[in-house]
Amino acid sequence: MPAICAMSHNQAVRALRLRLEEKGKAGKQIICAAMRKLLQIAYGVLKSGQPYNVELALARG
Repeated sequence: MPAICAMSHNQAVRALRLRLEEKGKAGKQIICAAMRKLLQIAYGVLKSGQPYNVELALARG
């Protein structure tokens, strides 16, 4: 699954995983959150037409 790989190699998804683990979330919840994060990143890149920027992916509003 791409989400599992991203939790090891993508800085933004790794930060999300660590934050959710600290909150005590279950493994499947973390994987689903990582899948959603990847979809949000892909949609943002497609919509803006700009290359992936990790600082934007790490920004939390």
